[in-house]
Amino acid sequence: MWRPRWRPYPEAVTPPPPPLSVWGHTWRIVLGLSISALAWWTLFPWQWENARWWWWLDLAVGIACFVLMFWRRRFPVTVALVTNVASAFATTAGGPATLALFSLSTRRRWREIIPVSAVTMLSAFVFVGIDPTVDSGLRLFNAGFVVAIVGITVGWGMYVGSRRELMATLKERAERAESEQSARVSQARTAERARIAREMHDVLAHRISMVTMHAGALTFRDDLAPEEIKRTASVIEQSSRLALIELREVLGVLRDDVGDGAPEPPQPTAGAIDGLVAQFRDSGMNLQYDDRIDPATIPDLIGRTAYRVVQEGLTNAAKHAPHARVTLLVTGGADDGLVIEVSNPLPAGGRSPDFPESGLGLVGLTERAELAGGRLHHGTVSGHHVLRVWLPWSA
Repeated sequence: MWRPRWRPYPEAVTPPPPPLSVWGHTWRIVLGLSISALAWWTLFPWQWENARWWWWLDLAVGIACFVLMFWRRRFPVTVALVTNVASAFATTAGGPATLALFSLSTRRRWREIIPVSAVTMLSAFVFVGIDPTVDSGLRLFNAGFVVAIVGITVGWGMYVGSRRELMATLKERAERAESEQSARVSQARTAERARIAREMHDVLAHRISMVTMHAGALTFRDDLAPEEIKRTASVIEQSSRLALIELREVLGVLRDDVGDGAPEPPQPTAGAIDGLVAQFRDSGMNLQYDDRIDPATIPDLIGRTAYRVVQEGLTNAAKHAPHARVTLLVTGGADDGLVIEVSNPLPAGGRSPDFPESGLGLVGLTERAELAGGRLHHGTVSGHHVLRVWLPWSA
């Protein structure tokens, strides 16, 4: 028959005691001197009159124990044993012995406290037995008094050790909570920076790209008719004005608090995709738009993400393949989710060198899609660059 093995209860692990100040050392020495003086008060006259060697021995042992007391924290068991054994024949060692036993008890380790307490009581019984100033009728009373003093010292020491452990635990929890709060603040700050960067990119990249493309056409095309130059300049002027308006709106939202009373401007939804497509067509993009689902029926929860996906996909196509035919496909439903696909053939000479490739737009779109519970894929398929995003119908 299997029987569980007995295991001792795990002892409390008390943190190291706090460092002592000058005042801490002073009042402990004064307390030890008071205990030793009280214990020696009735014996030292008899020693001086009848056994002066004992008087000098008692004084020397007491001084040695007081010196040894300064190492009670480094060697608690050794100091407690030595001082309490010395108290069996030297009353001046009573103060250091009491302080050493108290210091040992704050560690709350029974395997140390029990044997040292037993040695302490045995030493006290020995001294009570050899004390010539105590009547035989009072020896039993003195023995009981010694047991009470030892019990009080041990109990008080364990209480102080428990308080130290509690304070150390509370301090550790406070430090951990402060560290976790700091980490949460840092994470929130990082997330907010990413959100701001994503908003700024989504709002301005489209407009600035249009301005750059048309300004480049004016710079490098010498065969443009006056009407074409005027139309291109008008697109540049209109895109610049819209970019400034959107920048002011974003900065206003960032500057104002939630309770400032100025509501956040309406955000674009899927219903604005048709207008976005018209803007790109007006700017000269060869765009085929296949809308197999009415954008107005797309829920607002994913409509803004859908708008940003279309905006970024068409902007990238305009930057890297300005003269290619771009295909935009929007399909899906409540059961299958929303699918947005933007594809264009790769330019024969590679992408335009006039536009730096940052990749931040795709990073922002990936974050937006993941926040909405969707997925983003992009790559080259049969000589075409394809951007495909799937979004759940109820984000």
